[in-house]
Amino acid sequence: MVNAVLSVPEPRNEPVLGYAPGTPERRALSAQLKKMAGEVIEITSRIGGRKITTGKTAEAVMPHDHRHVLAVWHQAGAREVQQAIDAALAAQPAWSRMPWHARAAIFLKAADLLAGPYRQVLNAATMLGQSKTAHQAEIDAACELIDFWRFNVHYAEQIYRQQPLSAPGTWNYLEHRPLEGFVFAVTPFNFTSIGGNLPTAPVIMGNTVVWKPASSAIYSAHFIMEVLEAAGLPPGVINIVPGSGAEVGDPALASPDLAGIHFTGSTGTFQGMWETVGRNIRRYRSYPRIVGETGGKDFVFAHASAEVPALATALTRGAFEYQGQKCSAASRAFIPASLWPRVETVLRAQVAEIRVGDPADFSNFMGAVIDRHAFGNIKGYVDFARASSDCELLVGGHCDDGKGYFIEPTVVRARKPDVTLMREEIFGPVLTVWVYDDRDLEETLGICDRGTPYALTGAVFAQDRAAIVRIAEALTHAAGNFYINDKPTGAVVGQQPFGGARASGTNDKAGSVLNLLRWVSPRAIKETFVPPTDFRYPFLQPEE
Repeated sequence: MVNAVLSVPEPRNEPVLGYAPGTPERRALSAQLKKMAGEVIEITSRIGGRKITTGKTAEAVMPHDHRHVLAVWHQAGAREVQQAIDAALAAQPAWSRMPWHARAAIFLKAADLLAGPYRQVLNAATMLGQSKTAHQAEIDAACELIDFWRFNVHYAEQIYRQQPLSAPGTWNYLEHRPLEGFVFAVTPFNFTSIGGNLPTAPVIMGNTVVWKPASSAIYSAHFIMEVLEAAGLPPGVINIVPGSGAEVGDPALASPDLAGIHFTGSTGTFQGMWETVGRNIRRYRSYPRIVGETGGKDFVFAHASAEVPALATALTRGAFEYQGQKCSAASRAFIPASLWPRVETVLRAQVAEIRVGDPADFSNFMGAVIDRHAFGNIKGYVDFARASSDCELLVGGHCDDGKGYFIEPTVVRARKPDVTLMREEIFGPVLTVWVYDDRDLEETLGICDRGTPYALTGAVFAQDRAAIVRIAEALTHAAGNFYINDKPTGAVVGQQPFGGARASGTNDKAGSVLNLLRWVSPRAIKETFVPPTDFRYPFLQPEE
């Protein structure tokens, strides 16, 4: 027993390593890439601390070299999902009763393990399995996940410290209980840090989890589990069940013990899950908490006073880093006609310098898109732009899946503000530009606000402060994360809590205390030290 009121160490954002030529981190990462590329590992479900094989296998391959197999993984089905639910429920009583600071210590240790001996393991896994460059892997698989684990235990402490007032003679307090049942965590391919955060945020608050990672990110998910187990996470607290959405999701959502969903992925999938929960609502023990961050059609809105070099650079980085496979990626841009000739010149010059290829070659700015399905979908939009009279293909557009799923950075000028490429999420390296007449600023703001169902991220570029204020006000509900003179990507834990509304999600702000609050169920407790022994109140006394 610890007779102390403990505070976790004050969190600080993990420094981003540069990987410049000749640096120790570059040598270490290159060696790790070579080692892991030369192995084929076996990946299984991990349920109650045990590795479960099913015999029904699939391959994890490099997106930039899709004949290169990294792992063979066992697909889970309804049987394994039920085993995972049972393991989570069995582990929950002991885990929830563990002192919060003891739970916190596991994740502080996991953060230090990831900052140290596991850093290049998870970076290399993300580069090889998800085709991220060294920089994109470093800011994601290392720094952001380290930050999530350090900051989330800090937020947990803040929640536990939030207590009500007490009147004389009483003591009031809130007990922040975990949810009753299990949390179902569903994670995407594009951010390893999200893969590590979605199952662990509820766990920090005393919940237990069934985790379904994206099939195209099984490889990095496997190493996240290794880090957590090395940090001392007890068996059954997180149970990973890789498999298809239906074979894992359907039995999980059908369970009466479903207490919550922590999701990042497509809007359509999330809406389908919500509909399923609605149909099943009478069978659940409690109303499931539903937390989701989904799609985006993120914008950069430029005013005539914008600085062109900064604007063009934000477009290049925002649209093409990690092949545009970020829910926050700059996908549509609104540029005033007075600036467009200069913006186009700089943008063309920057895109011309982008190299696309194997991320193990550190000179490449972009890798491959994640898989054959994504390649075909993105190529369909590029082909549409090439054939449509409503579009002008300005830059790029070449697609080649012979060795890897490579798509050039592509810039399209829209001839109509409501063309398909300005409305629909593409999730690839395609930027569509609408050039507006400077006199039509107000009308264009309306188009930006109402042009898509999404509201995740957006940016304004201007030097005129009055214009910034006006544009920010007009686009109040168009983005949950809004940037002034910066690209709409790159939210940092503890600095820019992340999320969006409308069709982009429930805006529960990962990277802040707001998300952690969703995973507790408060119980108010009042203790009266000297309770009354007579039922009569003073007003009942007769007049003298």
